[in-house]
Amino acid sequence: MDRNPSPPPPGRDKEEEEEVAGGDCIGSTVYSKHWLFGVLSGLIQIVSPENTKSSSDDEEQLTELDEEMENEICRVWDMSMDEDVALFLQEFNAPDIFMGVLAKSKCPRLREICVGILGNMACFQEICVSISSDKNLGQVLLHCLYDSDPPTLLETSRLLLTCLSQAEVASVWVERIQEHPAIYDSICFIMSSSTNVDLLVKVGEVVDKLFDLDEKLMLEWVRNGAAQPLDQPQEESEEQPVFRLVPCILEAAKQVRSENPEWLDVYMHILQLLTTVDDGIQAIVHCPDTGKDIWNLLFDLVCHEFCQSDDPPIILQEQKTVLASVFSVLSAIYASQTEQEYLKIEKVDLPLIDSLIRVLQNMEQCQKKPENSAESNTEETKRTDLTQDDFHLKILKDILCEFLSNIFQALTKETVAQGVKEGQLSKQKCSSAFQNLLPFYSPVEDFIKILREVDKALADDLEKNFPSLKVQT
Repeated sequence: MDRNPSPPPPGRDKEEEEEVAGGDCIGSTVYSKHWLFGVLSGLIQIVSPENTKSSSDDEEQLTELDEEMENEICRVWDMSMDEDVALFLQEFNAPDIFMGVLAKSKCPRLREICVGILGNMACFQEICVSISSDKNLGQVLLHCLYDSDPPTLLETSRLLLTCLSQAEVASVWVERIQEHPAIYDSICFIMSSSTNVDLLVKVGEVVDKLFDLDEKLMLEWVRNGAAQPLDQPQEESEEQPVFRLVPCILEAAKQVRSENPEWLDVYMHILQLLTTVDDGIQAIVHCPDTGKDIWNLLFDLVCHEFCQSDDPPIILQEQKTVLASVFSVLSAIYASQTEQEYLKIEKVDLPLIDSLIRVLQNMEQCQKKPENSAESNTEETKRTDLTQDDFHLKILKDILCEFLSNIFQALTKETVAQGVKEGQLSKQKCSSAFQNLLPFYSPVEDFIKILREVDKALADDLEKNFPSLKVQT
């Protein structure tokens, strides 16, 4: 499954060195125009009508790439990262050649390399605009999402993400994807069945970017598969699986987590985007098994995976974005479906309080300014970096405080007594919580009333440290 996408270029022979020396260079590089023409001509020959009209005896030849040709085209793949080479390929109409290969070739390796070269070329804005404006090429590239070859799917996803990240052409690709409903099925199939984590992460980045760009498309995908069409024959429905977006996202997240939890950021953000619309929330919580599985996954992440008690506080800087997404989704589920059995049966309040307060305490440590700061960067750069970090931490803090406030309002006397006994609601932890909650998240008076019944001394101490609590009660 793992194949080197870009092997190092082989050493040039004497003849090639002479060509380069004779003014055969591409732009300011040392790459040979003549050599590149030869490789592209070879590609044209591969997909020429004479070679594509082959008998069954030549089927293997159509699906396998000659070793020498593979080495040469891989070298072009490597070279295409250079802007001069990419522009030269564009001038030579190489995208049209690659389109012909993708439309006619059955060789997975050749298709992967051609899409990979286009992906490198699309990193340069002028070429990205040109590729995106070619409707026929766009159709061929989108059809690559139906491929069964994981490396080809990976390169196709990388190319799409590059184009979607260019503001000038992003809407073109969103519109094309909306016009191809089968892309939804293909992406859901990948997320629900692939074990290739690199592919899952890249496909997740494409979905995340699409949802971020177009809420309408996100809603369409959320609603897809919610109900089987009434006019669909029964026998057809048995053959064609009905994909539901949220379970597919969950399967992908589980697979990614099994290899590296740090790569979960993109799928957690997709779930967070879903919670910004009512249909997304309902898609998560209205399917009992899926809702429970998502809750359990996220609950386990914050209680046993991210920002743990034995981690240094600075770990929060690395995990702040994924934690913001995870806690945001947990908060949305908690607030919208508190009657769900999986939130009742399992003792979720105290472990969540413990996790939320631990993250808030680490945040306080991260925001402490060192006495002697390094002089290596300019003051302007430092201010920019600090502002960006503070911005992300502020978002995380707002999410934590809102969630913590909702949990405090829902605590029962039995749970408070248990928390005091086990240490989740100790004086230190309650003080940390109130220091962040007050005065903006003030509805903790009900908690103080219950706490006074459970431990009057602790309630009095907290009121002494936070006078506003006494006024409220």
